[in-house]
Amino acid sequence: MLGLDGGFGLGLAGQGFVLARAVAGEAEVLTLAVAPAARRRGVATALLQAAMRQAAARQAEVMFLEVAESNAAAQALYMAAGFAEVGRRRHYYSDGTDALVLSRRLGAA
Repeated sequence: MLGLDGGFGLGLAGQGFVLARAVAGEAEVLTLAVAPAARRRGVATALLQAAMRQAAARQAEVMFLEVAESNAAAQALYMAAGFAEVGRRRHYYSDGTDALVLSRRLGAA
């Protein structure tokens, strides 16, 4: 993923990481993961905020991501960060779950 055009990654040692990319004015969160022992401590929020700042520094104006319709915790994280649903990918995941497409304008990250 880091080899993609505009790809970048950020991490907190032993706690979590985010992989994203910023190309042609748009950014995308590719994956965000937090170690179980580090959950519910603000790690995901810190990583997401850092990715938004990095994307804005790379001239991205908007950031997108997909989240499983069934993942309420991740949806809450993204909504709290100002993301809003802009679409849906039907049966996106291997178990048939839909993905919600979320986006947020950058600049006030």
